[in-house]
Amino acid sequence: MNKTRSVFDKITLFFKGLLMGAANKVPGVSGGMVSFVLNFYEEMIYSFQKVNNKAFKLLFNGRFKSFYNYINGTFLLLIIGGNVVSYFSISLIIDYLLIHYELYVWSTFFGLIIGSIYYIGKGFDDWTYKNISISLIGILIGFAISLMNPAKENDNLWFVFFCGIIGVTGMTLPGLSGSFILILMGNYVLLLVDSVTELYKTIIEIITGDFSFINNAPRIRYLQIITVFTAGSTFGLVVTSHIIGFILKRWHQLVTALIIGFISGSLGIVWPWKHVIYKIENGVFLFDKTGNKVVENYQRYLPDITSSETWFAVSFIFFGFVIVLILDYYGQKLRAKKSKS
Repeated sequence: MNKTRSVFDKITLFFKGLLMGAANKVPGVSGGMVSFVLNFYEEMIYSFQKVNNKAFKLLFNGRFKSFYNYINGTFLLLIIGGNVVSYFSISLIIDYLLIHYELYVWSTFFGLIIGSIYYIGKGFDDWTYKNISISLIGILIGFAISLMNPAKENDNLWFVFFCGIIGVTGMTLPGLSGSFILILMGNYVLLLVDSVTELYKTIIEIITGDFSFINNAPRIRYLQIITVFTAGSTFGLVVTSHIIGFILKRWHQLVTALIIGFISGSLGIVWPWKHVIYKIENGVFLFDKTGNKVVENYQRYLPDITSSETWFAVSFIFFGFVIVLILDYYGQKLRAKKSKS
């Protein structure tokens, strides 16, 4: 699937990677859903499938250009690069907005997901009994996940590696939020907040010529954790991509129906109107290493329709929905332009 890409295409791909990275970090939102809506999901799965024995043979034999072309290197570099940059930029902005404007952020994501369901559903015309049943199973699984209580934090490196494998499913399976799964496994703060923060500090110190972190035992432990988590994520990304690619090739319609179900079921996770339930032990709130209260779950409620805040939130739901329609519109124009050229 090698392509000669224009500068505009490359910038667009990098921007899509930024959006995917931001979505991956938000609990309840799936980066895979973003790739599906922005029309690069199947190319992403195909590209990760190319990380196989043949690719490693090319690499170890010094045929770097052949290796790069074989794995669709330009595409992967731009998408992964966008994801990485997002973790230190856009995702931090979203973290800030979630703290100060939580209701409106969740409302926007709720609208985005509704728009995504519409976007995928309108192009799916194979609603057989089997596909409907698969879609309903997806909805039930997604909804059941939203009701589960998180486990306690665990920094055992084997468990961290497993978290990497499981957490990366948000990239390969639209509608299944890797971040939310990490919350359920108890390691969201450890892996996507604390470790990323410590890595960021380390990078800044190295750039400024400060290597004192080498003698900082807690910092070294965080660097070990994020290294193992990254290794698990990479392993999981390649393995799950091979599995999903195999399934897509043979049961494309069933997979699409399941994805629609997953995304629909995830609406319960991002329902905007909810109270946070914090973990309490012996009558005292538990705090994580950053000084924040540890979240146990959410208590959802129906909004007050007489409140102006509610209607403002509804406008953000509509805004999120419209964003998907705009992306769909310009996506169709770009595809039509490419087909003519």
